[in-house]
Formats: sequence, C-alpha cells, structure tokens
Amino acid sequence: MTNSRRNFLAAGLALPAVASASRTEEPQAPARPQNPVKAFTGPEFRYKTLGKTGLKVTTVGFGCMITSDGSVVERAADLGITYFDTARGYQSGNNERMVGAALKKKRKDIVLSTKTQGRTREEALAHLDTSLKELGTDFVDIWYLHAKGSPADVTDGLVEATQLAKKAGKIRFAGVSTHNGQKELIPWLTTNPNIDVILTQYNFSMEPFMNDVIEKAALAGKGIVAMKVMAGGFRRAQPGNLTQEKLKREGAMTAALKWVLKNPHVGTTIPSMTDMDQLDENLKAGSQPFSAADEKVLAMHLDYIKPMYCRMCGECEGQCRKGLPVADVLRFLTYADGYGQFGLGRERFLEMDEAHTAVRCGSCPGCTVQCPYGVKVAERLIRAQDLFAC
Repeated sequence: MTNSRRNFLAAGLALPAVASASRTEEPQAPARPQNPVKAFTGPEFRYKTLGKTGLKVTTVGFGCMITSDGSVVERAADLGITYFDTARGYQSGNNERMVGAALKKKRKDIVLSTKTQGRTREEALAHLDTSLKELGTDFVDIWYLHAKGSPADVTDGLVEATQLAKKAGKIRFAGVSTHNGQKELIPWLTTNPNIDVILTQYNFSMEPFMNDVIEKAALAGKGIVAMKVMAGGFRRAQPGNLTQEKLKREGAMTAALKWVLKNPHVGTTIPSMTDMDQLDENLKAGSQPFSAADEKVLAMHLDYIKPMYCRMCGECEGQCRKGLPVADVLRFLTYADGYGQFGLGRERFLEMDEAHTAVRCGSCPGCTVQCPYGVKVAERLIRAQDLFAC
C-alpha cells in the first residue's frame, strides 16, 4: 500500500470532531466500576445541514438501492433516520414503490431523494412524474441527475429540467450523483449555481484529492452526500475465507462507515441496508468515533480488496482494445460479489451495448488494461462475463 494511501486512511484523525446529538433521552443504569464500557442501548444520532439547502439530516442515512424488505426501511424511520435515497431505475422501478409505502406515515419527518438517468429534459421530467407517483408524494426533497462522470454529461437540457421541476414544486433541491470523474466533475459542480447537492462515491480506498474537492464544495455551500462508503461491501464472510472472517469479526464495515463520518464536510451517508442486523450495525457505527484500531483494520481490509475493488479512478478509460467500459463492468461485478446482489449486477451488465456484452476477455492474447491500484482486471472481467453473459 502506498504512503499516500496510508496517509489518506489516517487523514481526518486530527479533523475537528462533529458534535453528536441523541434523538431521545433514555434512562441508563449506573455504570459498574468493574466494567466501565457502556453497552449500546439504542440509536444515537448526529445531525448536519446539507449545505445551503437548510435540510437537517442524520449523518447516517439509508441507501435503499438493494433493499427489498420494506420493514427495514420503516424501522429505520421509526428509530430516527431522516434521510432516505432511492432512484427511478432501482429494481426496475419497484424500489421507489416499496420505499414510498414504507415511509408513507413518516413523509413529513424525513428527507427523501430519488434520481433519474434520463438523457433529455423531456425524458428526465417524465421519469420524475413516474417517481412521484410510485413514491406516493407530491414532491421529493432532492432530485439527482444520476451517474454523471463529466461536466459534459450534465447537459443544459437536464439542468433546465431541474429548474422546471423546482418551479413546479415537484422538487425542493437539485443534485448530481457521480461514480467516477470526481476530480473534474465535483469542482465544476461546485461553481454551478443550479446544483444544490452532490452525491459522490467516497470511502477509505480513494485518493487524497477527494478530501480537497469535497471540502471546497462544502465550503461553497453544496450539500455533500457520500455513497459507496463500504468500498464494495464484501460484508458477508465466505465459509473458509479466514481473512474475510477476521475482517468481519474486527468490524471492517463499521470502521469503513466511521471513516467517512469523521469528515466534517460530509453531510450524510447512504450505506445499503438489507436487514435489521445491518441497520443496527450502521446505527451503532454512527455513534462511535473513528479509532486507531479502526485505522488498522481498514489497512488490512484495503490489502484484502486490492485485487477486486475498482476505485473508479478513471485511469483505465480507453485502454481496452475491445472498447469495454471496464470500470462499469467491475462495478456491476461488485454488486454481485460485494453486496450479494447477483440480479442487480446482471441487469446492469445486460443494459450495456450488445457489442460489449458479447466480448469474452478470455479470448484476448493479453489484457491491455493495467490498474494502478492492483485490481486483477482480466480476471475480474472474465468472472463478470461468466456470471452475467447470456
């Protein structure tokens, strides 16, 4: 692991602490002298305001993309999580319907966001109308132009769609989400007066420049929402994998979330939660400080995911002789291998152009893509094709 990456892991330990606030006051039994460690008795929340929007949210939000059990979403809202994120394209539209039903009784108490991958003003606005219907609400608090990788992707027509939606009262604030291209895109969004919130991939595996662009955007008044905070998940230990079992025991995923939460410029996070155990685990992480022990386990976790996890740095763009969107394919594979969502990974894979889904990397004489971070690109692409191709 490079010195810069070790420094990035350590960066923020000296950052100013963010004050915490408990949503409810619960009576606690006096601590016994022989056991000074207090048990986790309930969720404790920290709150921040998303930039200049005025939206006050819990720093641990709920990313609903892979959640299929509405009772988990409903319990999260009952416990006090106030930010929930979905998208028009999640689960072929079924996710919005589930989220809307789960949050129906809490709509006035929560901040709700959804996204569109519409390519034109008209398509995006049509998506929004469908989203509102499926969510069962008259408006969403934040509407994101989804999965943008460069300023050119945020077209004038799409920005106009956000402004028309604002005027119509269908959205309160406009945002852009990005998986890659952050080094160029986030600074550009920072200066764009029509964008209120930036949803970006941010985790302990990424380059130090992310701290800088996030800080500048936050200081300019943009709300910052962090996704992919678990660096690919890999939460469930596979039987017999001693390294993964050790990482699970030592709380690698909890440490990953705490690492993001220690950045004072991140407004909220949207970790995925598919069951009650994950919900409780993330809530506990949200009330604990990042420690030296967490830093140690993340260094070990980074070594473990090194050959598998794509950091979306963009260095591989244009390197494949067959023209594959390498980073996208690796992300689709992470849905299956990291988050246990085979169906989602295959769905995204088959959405690619037929010329790309037909590629078989095993027939190439040698891979032209070299990852600067050690991802075994050829092996991962072959695995994705074996898993997902028809």
